[in-house]
Amino acid sequence: MLKYIIRKSLVTIPMLFVISIIVFFAIQLSPIDPISYSASPDVAVDSENLEALREHLGLNDPLYIQYYHWIIAVFKGDFGYSIITGQPIAKILALKLPATIELSLLALVISTIIGVAMGLVSAIKPNSMSDYFSRNVAVLGISIPEFFFGIIIIQIFAIQLGWLPISGRIGVNDVTFWDRLPNLILPSFTLAIGMLAVLLRYTRNSMLDVLSKDYIKTARSKGIPEWKVFIFHAFRNSLGSILVILAFRLPMLIGGSVIIEMVFMWPGIGNAIISAVSSSDYPVIMITTMMLASAILVASFLVDVLSAFLDPRIRLE
Repeated sequence: MLKYIIRKSLVTIPMLFVISIIVFFAIQLSPIDPISYSASPDVAVDSENLEALREHLGLNDPLYIQYYHWIIAVFKGDFGYSIITGQPIAKILALKLPATIELSLLALVISTIIGVAMGLVSAIKPNSMSDYFSRNVAVLGISIPEFFFGIIIIQIFAIQLGWLPISGRIGVNDVTFWDRLPNLILPSFTLAIGMLAVLLRYTRNSMLDVLSKDYIKTARSKGIPEWKVFIFHAFRNSLGSILVILAFRLPMLIGGSVIIEMVFMWPGIGNAIISAVSSSDYPVIMITTMMLASAILVASFLVDVLSAFLDPRIRLE
């Protein structure tokens, strides 16, 4: 198992290196000049000033030299500065990323508990009322855009009923996590609805597939209680595909929270990404893109390790 993990780790490193090359050179193809965009009017009217600024920032160096300096700085933990605000990118991440992670983790917990539970009930009692209800929930969760669902629940629970706050993360007197939990409920449920639907369908289909296997019939023929058949035989063997979805969805939740953060005015990394893209803040765009790509690679690595742990045939191959 250790050799398998080391081999997968060695594959991940060059993939991250290739992604960094793609991200850096793709940004350079943009037609917008960030220096002209960010320079003050008195500097922008003088081409010599702009050229001096480019020279100072190293933008006149060959692209491979710029990439070398950038990737070495990233490995040292120096993410650079925003060319629009002048704020260190590390500070932007430190301020914004915890809010997004908090929102994404709660959405992951909600969607996992509800989605897997509904999928199990639906598989155990196929073609029942609970199965039809779960399948309709899955269809609605996949077909309705998350931002539209967010607007609906804001109208119902925040505006009409007044039970929960409309937007923001922290109130005036909020100190602990439990103080700001009401602010988390609406955006986390909105972010969770899509993943809940996917998990529900995968759990149901995976369980139904496993329940049709011969070893399930053998376990039943031995007189094993039905609940043990479902939990220890069927659910355990269907965990592989469910864990794959869970591992891949967390980085996708972080990246997909951009629209939800805008709807609920959530002060997360999504707002920083939107602001950086709209203002062509290249350093911020490159670092946030690398961050999301790294999260997806780590998720892929975890999927491989978990799959190998659950199925010895994978690591033996």
